Amino acid sequence: MTRHFLRDDDVTPAEQLEILDLAVQVKADRWGRRPLEGPRTVAVIFDKSSTRTRVSFAVGIADLGGSPLIISTANSQLGGKETPADTARVLERMVSAIVWRTYAQSGLEEMAAGTTVPVVNALSDDFHPCQLLADLLTIREHKGRLAGLTVAFVGDGSDNMVHSYLLAGATAGMHVRVAFPEAYPPVAAVVEDARRIAATTGGSIALTHDPREAVAGSDVVVTDTWVSMGREDEKAVRVEALGPYQVTEEMMGAAAADAVFLHCLPADRGFEVAPEVIDGPRSVIWDEAENRLHAQKALLVWLLDHA
Repeated sequence: MTRHFLRDDDVTPAEQLEILDLAVQVKADRWGRRPLEGPRTVAVIFDKSSTRTRVSFAVGIADLGGSPLIISTANSQLGGKETPADTARVLERMVSAIVWRTYAQSGLEEMAAGTTVPVVNALSDDFHPCQLLADLLTIREHKGRLAGLTVAFVGDGSDNMVHSYLLAGATAGMHVRVAFPEAYPPVAAVVEDARRIAATTGGSIALTHDPREAVAGSDVVVTDTWVSMGREDEKAVRVEALGPYQVTEEMMGAAAADAVFLHCLPADRGFEVAPEVIDGPRSVIWDEAENRLHAQKALLVWLLDHA
């Protein structure tokens, strides 16, 4: 059966560990795995603008011996005359995998249901699972492990990164805390899924409106932009609501002494994070950005092995 990666809990704890272990190997020997030699083609589709996703997938596919086919939906029939399912049926006859950065999670689900090649969620409004693989790899590199660590996400609780941290963190056996304003909670069904997973892995999920409560003693502090693409008209309202959730040096002082700071980028310095934090010694954002390449390569290798 074809495996897809549409949300973080599409893999089991053991499978997540396999992918992360593979990412370590791929990073150590960048050109050691060539499953796309031929070259075989991977379609990489963008509804949204991108820097890290575009570059990391294009370079990673080439590293694996393949050819990245970058498609903009503005210049294709997808989302216009053609359904995701029909597009998938066409692409599967020509490509080895499909990667899609889009808006609605439902489109990814429709595409995956209609194809025999792996479909990868490169970002949707609900989840950002490829970024979480990179984040988990980065945390493991700096902390030596994942299980048992406490990660605090501070900011917009309805953010796709929150949903992915809840699922991926629980899968990894981490203690995930999320601090958010009442107006921006995570999706209840995702929280319940994460708690169900955490009950089997030794992790835990905690929600709070107090950012300092979330950060207290944490090993990892994470935030994300307050204004995602397509929500620019909400900026003033969001800045007012989320102002108390800015990650500052004072807030980081409540975390463990060796805590690290992550942000998936792009960052709006002075809003969700103070410049002295994101540019400071505890920030590991550049390792995190690089690890998109290695984690996504490992994911593609794993999915092709399980196709």
